[in-house]
Amino acid sequence: MQTSSLGTSDLQVTPLTLGTMTFGKEADEATSHALLDAYVSVGGNLIDTADVYSKGLSEEIIGRWLKSSGKRDDVLIATKARFALASGPRGLHPDYLRGAIEDNLRRLDIDTIDLFQPHAFDPNVPVAEWLGLIKEFVDQGKIRYLGVSNFLSYQLQHTLDVAKYEGLPTVVSLQPQYNLLDRHIDYEVMDVCKNHNIPLLPWSPLGGGWLSGKYQRDSVPTGATRLGEDPSRGVEAYDKRNTERTFAILDVVKDIAADHGASMAQVSLAWLIQHPQVGSVILGARTTEQLADNLGAAQVELSTEQWERLEDVSRPHTPDYPYGFVDTMGGR
Repeated sequence: MQTSSLGTSDLQVTPLTLGTMTFGKEADEATSHALLDAYVSVGGNLIDTADVYSKGLSEEIIGRWLKSSGKRDDVLIATKARFALASGPRGLHPDYLRGAIEDNLRRLDIDTIDLFQPHAFDPNVPVAEWLGLIKEFVDQGKIRYLGVSNFLSYQLQHTLDVAKYEGLPTVVSLQPQYNLLDRHIDYEVMDVCKNHNIPLLPWSPLGGGWLSGKYQRDSVPTGATRLGEDPSRGVEAYDKRNTERTFAILDVVKDIAADHGASMAQVSLAWLIQHPQVGSVILGARTTEQLADNLGAAQVELSTEQWERLEDVSRPHTPDYPYGFVDTMGGR
């Protein structure tokens, strides 16, 4: 895989990132290490984790792999904090966040986090307070760059403004949910990112497995899949996504996959890889077989017509207000 600059940072990242939310839960330590080995063997260099993944175990597994493999200098480590691992304090107040970041470093057994990302905005803490703490960590060499995850458009813009006018570290990336089934950030967040050269690191690029074609119309999933184990799970819950729009998108993905002799997952990931605002796509796999198929997306080159066909069929509905109303006057 080739690398490219991540926004305004000097981080050189591959188009596919290894997400590690499955580590320590759906993938045991041996499987997790095998996934890491497989990922770096094809040139992947960005590993994304968070303190809440398996209550810290994901970070510990990565830390032990970094030590045993000797690969620390070959990869970039991105992690997150904001939510509590157990009952107790949480958020972005420096009194909590300072300890959370030190715990990130301890579990990962590294000196420097390449990309630290608040896992969500905290409306109860002034932005300047937690950005000031990030500056302390940057000055100490413990954090290289700041990204954010799950920020709304006004939260992202406010953070950028505070960073600019207070001389504090600015945001170089955004990690949102983004895939062919869920493009709601197109309403506003995307424009903030475009205006400030902030690339996306999309999570759930396959919509919780839907875009791999594994789920069928009006047939509740069963078996060893995310929704098979819990059909009501999260944003990808079966009842939420078992819609005509979903299957219209899947039909187009299936057609294009047949043209390329590729899997539906590879085509769905390729659409993101070729998206001009995407910096790197976060893969989440339980097995090395799943990961191998996903990594194959880097070799799928969609034509302009195919990319636009997927863009058109997946475009989110525009609500009448405010977006439709404003559009009629050329306001966007």
